[in-house]
Amino acid sequence: MRNKNVVRLTQAAVIAALYAVLTIAQSTLLPGTVSGDIQFRVSEILCVIAFFTPAAIPGLTVGCLLANLLAGLGAIDLILGPLASLLAALTMWLLRNVRIKGVPAAGLLMPALWNGLIVGFEIAFFFTDGGFTIPVFLTAGGFVALGELAVLFVLGLPFCKVIEKTGIFKGKQFA
Repeated sequence: MRNKNVVRLTQAAVIAALYAVLTIAQSTLLPGTVSGDIQFRVSEILCVIAFFTPAAIPGLTVGCLLANLLAGLGAIDLILGPLASLLAALTMWLLRNVRIKGVPAAGLLMPALWNGLIVGFEIAFFFTDGGFTIPVFLTAGGFVALGELAVLFVLGLPFCKVIEKTGIFKGKQFA
């Protein structure tokens, strides 16, 4: 019999490592695509794992922290980025059974919502010369949310369907 805590810790560590490696690789190969107003982190497809195991919650949070740390992003991004990831993964896990015509659309919206709000605020408050304004916040948050939506619906949804079809997260080792 496997110890459930060890399995979940291992899953979280693998998810964190994958997220960090994918983000750093993308940042190296395509500079400027993983941070800023317009971002398209391919590693965000891993968010869909939160529909299948709660280990994704700490995994994605720590993965984002590691990626932001290794990418040399500012200290504030070491707090707000992982906070957005934590809230997104947690709400995705809570919405895992909510489906619209078989699609977990409500859950897929959560990373766009949280990253749009939190990272949008971060950009508008800390990284603009004119200071925080609502139009700057809405623009920054909107662009961040659009990037998240693109990743999750274009890449994440098919990835979610592959996970469901293969049944990779079925069985007691993932419960």
